[in-house]
Amino acid sequence: MGKVTPFLMFQDGKAEEAMNYYISIIEDSEITSIVRYGANESGDEGTVMQATFSIKGQEFMCIDSNLKHQFTFTPSFSIFVTCDTEEEINNVYQKLIEGGQALMPIGDYGFSQRFGWLNDRFGVSWQLNLPS
Repeated sequence: MGKVTPFLMFQDGKAEEAMNYYISIIEDSEITSIVRYGANESGDEGTVMQATFSIKGQEFMCIDSNLKHQFTFTPSFSIFVTCDTEEEINNVYQKLIEGGQALMPIGDYGFSQRFGWLNDRFGVSWQLNLPS
């Protein structure tokens, strides 16, 4: 068996926009590869056939689905980020919440110093934690 990699499926051609957004928010993150659909292929030309990106060393794969599905992302699967400072967690939370939805607004819930859970504008769920 090879490695295990989280895989995100975007609809409406949002994969590249999402990757660029994530790497602009979190340091030590980068897009490592993008393969795009060409003319006369099964997806819209120029959209992401397959891409990989990393956030703090964690690799992700993603695609732009060329099919419309009856499902999208769910908060039951989320990206959990451990932050180092209060400034960092506040900054990342404020950027990710833009156009998104708070599931647990950033605050002290007793199990950590600060914690926030949200769905970003692409529907991807994030848990941000500042340990005690």
